[in-house]
Amino acid sequence: MTDFTLVDPKGWEYDLHSVYSAYIGYFQMYNIPWSLSRWTRAFLYERSWGHLFETFEEFLAFSWPVITVTDARTGKAHIVTRLNSIGAFLKMIKTRFGETLPQAPNILQVTPFETASRHLRHVADYSSYKKLHSTLPAAVLSALKARVRAGDPKAIKEIWDKKDKTFLAIDFEWNERNERTVLEWGYAAVRCGHLEAYVYVVPALWSHLITLSSRLGHWPPVPDTNYRKGHYIVADYVDKVTNKHRPTYPWQFGESQVVPKSKLPQLIQAVISSLASPNSETSTNDLVLVAHNVQGDLARLEEMKIKLPPNMLIIDTMIFERSLYSKGLRGVMQDPNGDKPRAIGSSLSFEHLLYSLTLPLTPDSPSGSGGGSSPSHKRQSSASPQPPAVLPKFTLHNAGNDAFMCLFALQKLLEPKGTVMPSTTVNARKARAVSTPGKFNGMLPILPGVGAPVMPGVPFPPGMMPMMNFNVNGTVSPNMHFTTAGFAAVATPAPMTTMPMSASVSMPSLPRSSSAYDLADEFGQMQLDRGRKDSLGATLHHHHHLTAPGRSADRRSKSPLGLTPSNVNV
Repeated sequence: MTDFTLVDPKGWEYDLHSVYSAYIGYFQMYNIPWSLSRWTRAFLYERSWGHLFETFEEFLAFSWPVITVTDARTGKAHIVTRLNSIGAFLKMIKTRFGETLPQAPNILQVTPFETASRHLRHVADYSSYKKLHSTLPAAVLSALKARVRAGDPKAIKEIWDKKDKTFLAIDFEWNERNERTVLEWGYAAVRCGHLEAYVYVVPALWSHLITLSSRLGHWPPVPDTNYRKGHYIVADYVDKVTNKHRPTYPWQFGESQVVPKSKLPQLIQAVISSLASPNSETSTNDLVLVAHNVQGDLARLEEMKIKLPPNMLIIDTMIFERSLYSKGLRGVMQDPNGDKPRAIGSSLSFEHLLYSLTLPLTPDSPSGSGGGSSPSHKRQSSASPQPPAVLPKFTLHNAGNDAFMCLFALQKLLEPKGTVMPSTTVNARKARAVSTPGKFNGMLPILPGVGAPVMPGVPFPPGMMPMMNFNVNGTVSPNMHFTTAGFAAVATPAPMTTMPMSASVSMPSLPRSSSAYDLADEFGQMQLDRGRKDSLGATLHHHHHLTAPGRSADRRSKSPLGLTPSNVNV
């Protein structure tokens, strides 16, 4: 294996080990006596060429020309040879031993994913084969990186479905006159492995209390609570550089931070290092980089000398969506710039990609509600089409907004049904205050000292905790307000509804300032046991509602609560 020759992988389709395996199966199927004779004690073969198939190592003595490739269908790596090499092996048997062997059936045939020239090697013994076989994981990694970068839907879907990766979406905003002048940087990340396996245990304060534990394990991620996010503005250009065609806008998913130009590369490197796993030549990194039209962002990272893990996968949402549409996985779409159908192989801008995610899933769409459903369900779906989803009100060309929505777009393309629409900072706070019954979205046991009677307008003394919110069928419920003097309760009538409300118990949520390094909300809300009985025997239910906020320019009628018809569960 000291020679070095490059060959075109086209035509190298036959797995070398499967060639040997196919001939052994062929001999057994047709009762060809090729092995050692049972009637003599001498080491004589019933076929003169039988020793070539005694072991796989003897089979390799032919000195097979091979290359390593990965199968385009399965992604697995193989040591392959050509068909004419198999023919040369059979010709050698006929020349030396005077017998003719046919080509064995059932030889594993692969379709090489690689198109560039490959290193040609000659394998003549098992040690060289074993050494070459040890390089197959690296070949799988190299091919997987190329497939993901090319937007292969199957490869990206398999990575997402494993639920063990961390997806980091980034975006830069730079000066229109000088691309090297970075004005903003934003990111959004979701750690899927923590969402799938994180366990939280509520400690027991007294021996007679039962310790509560819950496995988070909810899927898919909720953008409002499961995305870690950040937005940084370069202080050196705040009042000096303003883009004319694409001016910057405020970050609407959190609070921006101002950093010096010299500190931005260190901050970016720290964020990447906090999410990445060690480099490996045989396995993928835990971190997956996501961006829309990623070339510009990679160029900025290279200029800042940011070190990216070599084994990290990179997903370009523009290429991924284009591949989905080209393979017919997004249904029929209209050209965003005209009335004609969208051309196969065309790309969508980030704005048009987000707009396409609001379109309802049709029954005839490959990922729509009609796929694989019963005829009655199809008739019902066609009779009542789904309303279009409504994106949160935000402005593009803000690095934080673009990064957050880029990660959401990737998740929406992979999980079109289960992904809920995100909300901006103001709407998220309102949603948590109204529909989220406490930090853990569940019930805690009534502890001693908890449940003191609530007096309207009277602050609680130090060391005491107010009674937990308890609404049953629209009765009056005190609202908790945090003041400098402590908790104060103001009795306000709960809104009456036509249907009875479910009983809910919640701990009051303290307002706190957000921070880019505050990870309290990253793991989301913990789903505890539903339907747990309280001491009164009433079944407690809690619901998790996330609604898509309506646009300010929406002309549809609003309800008395200020919610548009688009404020429905997505």
